[in-house]
Amino acid sequence: MPALLLVFLLAGLARASDEAATPLPVLSVSVLQFGTAHWELDHILHRGLDQKNGYHLELKLVANLPASRLAVTSGSVNGAVADLLWAQSRFQAGTPYLYVPFSSRIGDIVVPEDSYIRSVADLAGKRIGVAGGPDSKGWILLQKVAEQQGGSLTESADVQFAAPPLLSQALKRDQVDVIVTYWHFAARLMGEGGWRSAFGMADLLTAMNLDPNLPVLGYVFPADWAEDHRSLVDDFAASLRQAKAELAQDESHWQRLRPLMGNPQDGIFQALKEGFIAGTPAPQTDQRIADLHRLLTLTGADSDNLMSAELFYRSQP
Repeated sequence: MPALLLVFLLAGLARASDEAATPLPVLSVSVLQFGTAHWELDHILHRGLDQKNGYHLELKLVANLPASRLAVTSGSVNGAVADLLWAQSRFQAGTPYLYVPFSSRIGDIVVPEDSYIRSVADLAGKRIGVAGGPDSKGWILLQKVAEQQGGSLTESADVQFAAPPLLSQALKRDQVDVIVTYWHFAARLMGEGGWRSAFGMADLLTAMNLDPNLPVLGYVFPADWAEDHRSLVDDFAASLRQAKAELAQDESHWQRLRPLMGNPQDGIFQALKEGFIAGTPAPQTDQRIADLHRLLTLTGADSDNLMSAELFYRSQP
């Protein structure tokens, strides 16, 4: 019996040695150093959720969005964070990407706390600051809803386009009455106090008969590469789901991430945390993919050349 036990023990050690000698597959992702996606990716690394799911996550930190997009288009990384319109533009250019949901946060419409603006109709005649330029999803949706209600913001309002930080300052200086900005800039303003959301982007989606929980931001991977590495993408998606669940359930994880968020004051910290959690996308369904196609069409995409349904990643059961 001792000899037989020794045989089994040695066999087990041999298997463990073989497994230890087999390196985990690497998945590299480009991410903005101070971007919101970095929070959950850093959590994955800290908690070892990548290795628990059978792969090694490698982050390439970049300073701006063009650098992140260049990293994935040049092939120096496997994936990056991009918005829905970018993925669609690449599809139309003949280079499709698999789109793994990251966040459903489009942005917010922010006004002073004492402003009477509470609806799209109230924006007529106002000074509106818009982040992201004329092609911003939020601005396009705002115009579509105004048109649906019989108005035209381009004709009835004074519209200014600028970078989000400049718009926040313009609002504080009373140079604009309302800003249409990215959600984390809105969260910082509202976390400071004295500012509120006039109405949410989700309200605009609802007004257009679209699901309010659409993943407008995603992790993108070249379609050919993703097809050849589907199990690796599945493992990455599993670690994302685990990270989002842990961040939603345990405040201590956020305290560890606070320096990565810029060590914001308590009100801003809470607003950023709550906003990130609220943006957790719902699982993809046929209806949500159909609504994403409608959103793309509303924002100017060619309805005859939309990203195929297979490019919208669905979580594995």
